[in-house]
Amino acid sequence: QVQLVESGGGLVQTGGSLRLSCAGPGRAFSTYYKAWFRQAPGKEREFVAGISWSHTSTYDVDSVKGRFTISRDNAKNTVYLQMNSLKPEDTAVYYCAAKPGGLGRTDRDYDYWGQGTQVTVSS
Repeated sequence: QVQLVESGGGLVQTGGSLRLSCAGPGRAFSTYYKAWFRQAPGKEREFVAGISWSHTSTYDVDSVKGRFTISRDNAKNTVYLQMNSLKPEDTAVYYCAAKPGGLGRTDRDYDYWGQGTQVTVSS
């Protein structure tokens, strides 16, 4: 079974930082496009950032630009999301996802998903 495993979520105060990690789904998928989505209570899941095997990154939520950084370590099959200057509105469950090919901006584009990790930012 193909799995993505997220870690690094938690509770942080406004202005704090967290680093999310997502391992998998395996060496055979090392060239897959990988992304982070988030879903806040009562809202649809939204694309946050994505990164290609060649490290080209895309950020699709204006509110995170300049605060969040996506990166990946292909040798470790791991993608990261460094989140700085966190705000209460960043509170959500964060999911990582993987797909073959290039950028996809909707969750329908992705074949593999992690279980999600909760990020809570207190005011």
